[in-house]
Amino acid sequence: MRPAHKLGRMEVRDLRWFLVLAEYEHVTDAAAVVSVGQPTLSRAIGRLERELGVALFDRVHGRVRLNKYGEVFRAHAVRAVGELDSASERIASLVDPSTGTVVLGFTQSYGTWLVPELVAGYKELAPGVDFELHSDAADRVVDDLRHDRVDIAFVSPQPAGNDVVWAELAEEELFVLLPSSHSLARRSEIALTDVAAERFVGLSPEYGLRQIADRLCADAGFAPHWTTTCSELPTLRALVAAGQGISIVPAAHGEQSSRDTVLVRIGGVRARRSIGMLTTAGRPYPPAVQRFRDYVLARAGSAAR
Repeated sequence: MRPAHKLGRMEVRDLRWFLVLAEYEHVTDAAAVVSVGQPTLSRAIGRLERELGVALFDRVHGRVRLNKYGEVFRAHAVRAVGELDSASERIASLVDPSTGTVVLGFTQSYGTWLVPELVAGYKELAPGVDFELHSDAADRVVDDLRHDRVDIAFVSPQPAGNDVVWAELAEEELFVLLPSSHSLARRSEIALTDVAAERFVGLSPEYGLRQIADRLCADAGFAPHWTTTCSELPTLRALVAAGQGISIVPAAHGEQSSRDTVLVRIGGVRARRSIGMLTTAGRPYPPAVQRFRDYVLARAGSAAR
């Protein structure tokens, strides 16, 4: 039986060199990129090919091209090198909490103001910390957190389950968004029952804002008629401006305002959405993530006072 492959220091370097050669398809060019001589690079590729028992490249007219074995090996090499780099970053963050990478997930509407403000504020305190940002619908962001694809999530509303820890950071008031030509646009406040018969445009059902809007309307005694759905607040606002219906939204943060729409306060109910930070219960976080979490909580506490 052939012994299992073992990747030591030299072999990891060889993997990196292999990926460079696969990109440049020219031994001399690739050798220059990795700052070694052409014979050194050729010997490294030869070691990999001997270990695997197959040629990884076809040599044609002074150039090299991945063959079918090389294509398979490259796919795995990319993942292997990526995992090693991620491990190095994680270990670095354990050793020094002022460095490392924090992976954030958030609903798309928080990508225009909340997350950039938090990242910018924290980078002033810890410039050595890097951030990886992922925006999506609330349900998918929570799923990413539960499967450890993100470290911290910013969502609304609060999800069910005791496997995640919710910390409320702030609240946003919600309004009815009307075309400026609408008959109710000049009102300072309306009840949701006033617009029960209207056409509604909104986000898709998996988005937290849509779930809150559905609940508010249900509490008012009706189910909104969603005629058009989308995945981004700017598109939703543009649809209202184009006269395609009305919606329930927060006040815009950093989005371009429109003279074609009007925000009208919702009367008779507490029309707000809570902004929360989610972490995974019982998950051991590296210091870089813990320190960012503490920063967010302290910042939210200061804003509340």
